[in-house]
Amino acid sequence: MPLDITRSWADDELDLLRESAIRFVETEVQPDDEPARERGHVDRKLWHRAGELGLLCMDIPEQYGGAGGDFRHEAVLHEELARRGLTGMNTAVHSIAAHYIFNHGTEAQKKNYLPRMASGELVGAIAMTEPGAGSDLQGVRTRAERQADGGYLVNGAKTFITNGYLAGVIVVVCKTDPGQGARGTSLLIVETRDCKGFKVGRVLDKVGMHAQDTSELFFDDVRVPADALLGGVPGQGFFQLMADLPYERTILGVAALACMEGAYQATLEYVRERRAFGQAVAEFQNTRFQLAEIATEIAVGRAFMDRCVEKLVAGTLDTATASMAKLWGSEAQGRVVDKCVQLFGGYGYMNEYMVARMYADARVQRIYGGTNEIMKEVIWRGL
Repeated sequence: MPLDITRSWADDELDLLRESAIRFVETEVQPDDEPARERGHVDRKLWHRAGELGLLCMDIPEQYGGAGGDFRHEAVLHEELARRGLTGMNTAVHSIAAHYIFNHGTEAQKKNYLPRMASGELVGAIAMTEPGAGSDLQGVRTRAERQADGGYLVNGAKTFITNGYLAGVIVVVCKTDPGQGARGTSLLIVETRDCKGFKVGRVLDKVGMHAQDTSELFFDDVRVPADALLGGVPGQGFFQLMADLPYERTILGVAALACMEGAYQATLEYVRERRAFGQAVAEFQNTRFQLAEIATEIAVGRAFMDRCVEKLVAGTLDTATASMAKLWGSEAQGRVVDKCVQLFGGYGYMNEYMVARMYADARVQRIYGGTNEIMKEVIWRGL
């Protein structure tokens, strides 16, 4: 059966936006996907084009260069990319970085960075993970030492940084007072152009997401001015990061469900056309039962994910429920895509088929954005 893609949060304006997003994705992102997979990153011009079309920072107010919408507008683009297995252009991390600046930055920081992020001039990244510190943010070792002029001298290394290769502005998690634990963590805004001491390392060779640039970053005596400190008050970084977790984890849940929908639709079409033992693969009972289970899981997940979107827009989504969206979404994505690969048979293991790429891409969903083990701990604390 075809999926009912009606969203409880949709309206006429969002339907028009979806049509625009689909045109952009299918005419500009999709044709470049294979070259991007070979390069290890998308073409820089895609970011400029998305900015021209008003598809970046859609939930940032117009006074800062955004479209003045809300999270629903962002969700539309995240969904249409995920539904087609297009993970190279990571607008999610770009949006999250913009929200750190919007929610916690000074007025001057908002006016300086957000319009350029909305236009695509600056691609946003977030430098959290280090070679020795992943989900444990208190283990961050990158240092930012205060200088006589009020600025900071940054030293350290980051890894697994999405958008790191193309990034024009990076929100860097660092220690401004190592003796204070979480209270010694701050976020610094580093603009990469002509930034002495900043270096992009390797574009990392990953199991999946080959079109998405994921890089090492190095900070060797990088000097940033005093106004690079997000919000202007040191020691607020950990709390700033925690405040925006519901936004980040809802994006991950929304994208996971859209990926499941895309994999299901592609598989449904394939089994109706593919023949084995003199009949369509769709005629086998096992195929029908597997697809029935997938359709049910997606339908149930849609109800939950839509409620999360509505709560986020209303400002009532708590961290535990957002963590459920990330936990359930990423686990279900893995189960569903795995079943779809099986129904494709040997072709499901070929990279020329979307479900094969989705299969490889899905695995990391359970790791980034906080591992699913961390999600379970967060949910438990909220019970």
